[in-house]
Amino acid sequence: MPSSTVTSKGQITIPKEVRDAVGLDTGKRVSFRVRKDGVVEMRPDDIDLLSLCGMLKPRVKGVTLEEMDEAVRRGATGG
Repeated sequence: MPSSTVTSKGQITIPKEVRDAVGLDTGKRVSFRVRKDGVVEMRPDDIDLLSLCGMLKPRVKGVTLEEMDEAVRRGATGG
């Protein structure tokens, strides 16, 4: 069974055998869950792109149909 030592900063190195088994690469995030029986589960974080929907606010405010019509009129008349 692979093992690791906790550093003074509370960090551990995940053994290569474990990283390979769960598909962890450099820079990938992991989640931990402590079960009621004391067992700790570690899983790679898989981000579903749909879960990110709505996180970013658009920079440009939308325009109304009236504003578009007015812009077209100004463009057509040159002013």
